[in-house]
Amino acid sequence: MNVGTTIIKSRHSVRKYKPDQIEESAIRDALECACQAPSAMNLQPWLFGVVRDRALLGKIAELTDHGKFIAGAAVCFIVFGEKKAKYYLEDCCAATENLILGLWAYGVGSCWVAGDKKPYADDIRKLLSVPDRYTLVSLVPAGYPAEVTVQKKKSLDDVTFIETYSEN
Repeated sequence: MNVGTTIIKSRHSVRKYKPDQIEESAIRDALECACQAPSAMNLQPWLFGVVRDRALLGKIAELTDHGKFIAGAAVCFIVFGEKKAKYYLEDCCAATENLILGLWAYGVGSCWVAGDKKPYADDIRKLLSVPDRYTLVSLVPAGYPAEVTVQKKKSLDDVTFIETYSEN
């Protein structure tokens, strides 16, 4: 294994955070990682929000259906995509994953919370005063993990095939 694959293989969702603040340099570096994501036709249709205000984190958490833990995060990154870009969802999902891995490289845990097509997507956009040309793609609450719990992943043999698929 190398450093890059170790970071990828050790990443897991974190929903409970220590109260410690995250270094500004780690936040900036993770955002730069997000900006390096692949993008169809290099449109880079993303817009990234960074929310640290406790009251605002609480409002965002209350709007979500499965993200109540956002209120306890040190920061929440909000990923928006330009609606007019044909592949905004794919591009912004790639950027979200790069952001998550960039955070984990600093030991900052996170959890991807869905935004696209969620009933609260427009409410969060309005709450943050983001123009209507953007739509919510994902929320990424983050912080230093308060506890470590790792879910077992499926084995490689269970999720891959070579050349053609067979039930055997």
